[in-house]
Amino acid sequence: MTHPSIHGKQRWLALIVLCLGVLMIVLDTTIVNVALPSIAADLGFTETSLVWVVNAYMLTFGGCLLLGGRLGDLYGHRKLFLGGITLFTLASLACGIANSQILLVAARAVQGLGGAVVSAVSLSLIMNLFTESAERAKAMGVYGFVCAGGGSIGVLLGGLLTNLLSWHWIFLVNLPIGVAVYALCVALLPSARGHAHGERLDVAGAVTVTASLMLAVYAVVNGNEAGWTSVQTLGLLFAALALLAAFLIIEARVQHPLMPLGLFRLRNVATANVVGVLWAAAMFAWFFISALYMQRVLGYRPLQVGLAFLPANLIMGFFSLGLSARVVMRFGLRRPLAAGLLVAAAGLALFARAPVGGSFLIDVLPGMILLGFGAGIAFNPMLLAAMSDVDPADSGLASGIVNTSFMMGGALGLAVLASLAAARSDAMLASAGATAALNSGYRLAFLGGAIFAAMAGMLGGLLLRPARAGEADGADAHGAPSALSERSLPAGNETQQINAKPQAGSNA
Repeated sequence: MTHPSIHGKQRWLALIVLCLGVLMIVLDTTIVNVALPSIAADLGFTETSLVWVVNAYMLTFGGCLLLGGRLGDLYGHRKLFLGGITLFTLASLACGIANSQILLVAARAVQGLGGAVVSAVSLSLIMNLFTESAERAKAMGVYGFVCAGGGSIGVLLGGLLTNLLSWHWIFLVNLPIGVAVYALCVALLPSARGHAHGERLDVAGAVTVTASLMLAVYAVVNGNEAGWTSVQTLGLLFAALALLAAFLIIEARVQHPLMPLGLFRLRNVATANVVGVLWAAAMFAWFFISALYMQRVLGYRPLQVGLAFLPANLIMGFFSLGLSARVVMRFGLRRPLAAGLLVAAAGLALFARAPVGGSFLIDVLPGMILLGFGAGIAFNPMLLAAMSDVDPADSGLASGIVNTSFMMGGALGLAVLASLAAARSDAMLASAGATAALNSGYRLAFLGGAIFAAMAGMLGGLLLRPARAGEADGADAHGAPSALSERSLPAGNETQQINAKPQAGSNA
């Protein structure tokens, strides 16, 4: 059953609008990277201070995902989505007109907050709009393509805007998009109350987990500069772990927890989030390290780097928007997820052998093709697995958790792999030239990413709960909904243990 106020094509129009909002958020995580040299020259950033143009966004984005998801459950996903889009759009305006370092960094932090809210509740809105198995698989394919391909599109768009106009326009381009998304969401999405009626926000839990995530992100993104064994990094990580422990104690005792711990007794939810951490680490390694390889080793310009990612984007689009949904309906979640991640691991392994004098057709394109294929197939079943067993009253929370897993896995994985690459390059300088040493470090990072992706594929293949007979087709012969269309109840009826209250309706 779909939402009674939304019928036919209107749901698909709403999906397009929601994905456009998500794309704006995803693009902003990478579109800035190409423009950093121009920003530094214009506003006088040093190499050390320039990282805060990126880190300020990551800090608030990663720290507020869980809070944003739970606020959506309590007060309504549509209301929070509109608020997040408004905040992000206004912050983009402030970034675009920024004439000082402080204003730009502060506006980027606000952008991260708005982006966290949008990312945390958008998946819940989509899951509640599409409750029938076949349509949900197609809708999640569209969402997965936006999430997986948006980053590389950002590099291309960032290069175009910076070269043709100025760095200010990488932020100002968000204004018409944000206004359009807001207006269309008001027109297409019906207003609805939150699912978690009668509950109060778990303030103590919100403060501890947000502070824990922010400290962890801060430690990770500054690990290379401060040193991974420095007092600052280790102290911040210890403080983050202490706050996380306090959060878990609070959640076990409070009447209305921010994150019901019983959620992780659902095997698919727990497995999908572990897989998401590993896969995000591999994806970040592919995207960022391959961009550096093409720029610093092969000598590509920013626009050429964006074009080099185009084959992967097109392949991801083809599989995510069409074939992936049919594969899920035919084979369920487990086999497509495992196969896609293992194919992506093979693509990263090809990059791990890329030479200094490599060519696009031989050393770049094959890996891009495999990664596009793997990401296009795997992303849809991974998101479905993370959300399919969850009570509608906790859908925003589950969305926030899986987004947090991606954020933290990607940030931590990239920081670790970048550190390994830097250490390898430094060690090779004595016996090889600068470019060869740099390339040696990148190859080690690609190998690490391939290992992460292979581990994710094996865990998903071994631990995900397979669909029962008949569920892969979306319904049994009598029309009963499958596990992909309604939340499944594992042994022990664990979903009902998460919340003692009656199940809320599935309207967004």
